[in-house]
Amino acid sequence: MKTNTFQKINGKGFKIAIVQARFNREITDGLSGGALKALKEADAANPEIFLAPGAFEIPLICQKLAKTEKFGGIIAIGAVIKGETAHFDYVAKAAADGILKVMLECGIPIAFGVLAAYDLEQAKARAQDDKNNKGYEAALALVETIKVINELNENF
Repeated sequence: MKTNTFQKINGKGFKIAIVQARFNREITDGLSGGALKALKEADAANPEIFLAPGAFEIPLICQKLAKTEKFGGIIAIGAVIKGETAHFDYVAKAAADGILKVMLECGIPIAFGVLAAYDLEQAKARAQDDKNNKGYEAALALVETIKVINELNENF
């Protein structure tokens, strides 16, 4: 059984944005709930949530938010569930590639909480209110990344 290996990190004062896809809202609400729980546990400031129509639109909204320079990091939340066509492959890849591009070009950490699940049951299992919630894990990864970047900025 895989366990969460994140350590408790203080995120006090970290300003976070969450970009959440509305498509597959039952799943993305669960992922955002997990992210909010992790941020509260890390004592991060109240995050601002921005809704995107779907996972494909998340990178553009992340880019606009990154350019405001108001946030220390962004959590991207979405759920792409495989159907009967190749649409799943294109949307999942576009979301991942776009988020990575924004993160590297803008120099702001973006946690990847976009599920690419083969069926609804897989997605639901990863969005439940438990230790396996991928939104929770994404938020913890973001807080840790912001901390490392802040330390690097102080030392170099």
